[in-house]
Amino acid sequence: MPLIMIIFLVIFLYFVFGRGGSKLPWWNNSEGPSNQNGDSETAMEILKKRYAKGEITREEFEQIRKDLES
Repeated sequence: MPLIMIIFLVIFLYFVFGRGGSKLPWWNNSEGPSNQNGDSETAMEILKKRYAKGEITREEFEQIRKDLES
């Protein structure tokens, strides 16, 4: 019985601290979620796309743009 517990502990520690942990999706994600294709967009690019899609009004666009530029 103690041998089985030791084996499970070693496996657990391997996945948490060893090479196995780097395969977990949340382990290496220190900057938060990214796009599926790996591209990162700036806040200004996202703002322009939202305005182009009609998700925000011109006034909202201008206000957010000013906030981003300051």
